[in-house]
Amino acid sequence: MPAALGILGGTFDPPHLGHVAAATAAWKQLGLDQLRVIPAGQAPLRNAAPVAPATERMAMCRLAFADCPWAVVDDREIRREGVSWSIDTARDLAREFPSAWRVWVLGADQLARLDRWKDIGELCGLVDFAVLSRDGISTVPPPALAGCIRLTILTAPPVNVSSTALRQAKCRGDSARNGLPISVARHIEERNLYPS
Repeated sequence: MPAALGILGGTFDPPHLGHVAAATAAWKQLGLDQLRVIPAGQAPLRNAAPVAPATERMAMCRLAFADCPWAVVDDREIRREGVSWSIDTARDLAREFPSAWRVWVLGADQLARLDRWKDIGELCGLVDFAVLSRDGISTVPPPALAGCIRLTILTAPPVNVSSTALRQAKCRGDSARNGLPISVARHIEERNLYPS
C-alpha cells in the first residue's frame, strides 16, 4: 500500500515528454511511492473526442512510462462508461487507499479552470493538488477554491510540447519525434496513428 499516491490524469493523445517530466517532478519533489497515470475515456472539458482509440492511448502510456517503475498505468477511466469525471476516480482511490496521502498532479493550464471540475469541493477533500509551474501561466488557484484547496507548486525544466501540436505535426507529415518518447513515436508510426 503506497503511503503517498500521485494521480496524473489526462487524455494522453499522445503521451509526451511533458507528461513524463510532470510525473517525474511529482515523484521526486513530493516523495511519492507510486503515481497512477490514468488516461481518460471521455474527458468532460474537451470539445472533441480523443483521436486515438482508448486501447492505443493505454499502450502509448505504458510505453511512455516504461522506465518509471514507480508509475502505474491505470485503465479505470477507460473501462468506465460515459464521461470520465475526476471525482469518481478520486472516490475510487480513496476507497482503495484510505490511509494514503493522495495528490492530483496537473498543469498550470488545468489549475486555471479547476473550479469548473465536477464536485470540486468534495474533490478538494479527497486529494491535495500539485501543479507544475510553466512560464507565463499563473499557479494561483481560482478565487472560488482559495479556502479549500491544498496546493503544492512543482518545478521542472520546461518541456514546450503539447499533444495537440504533436498531432498537428503528424497530420502535416512532419516528424512528431521531437517531444515524444522514442518508443511512443515508433508506436505511432507503426500503427499509423494520427494520419494526415
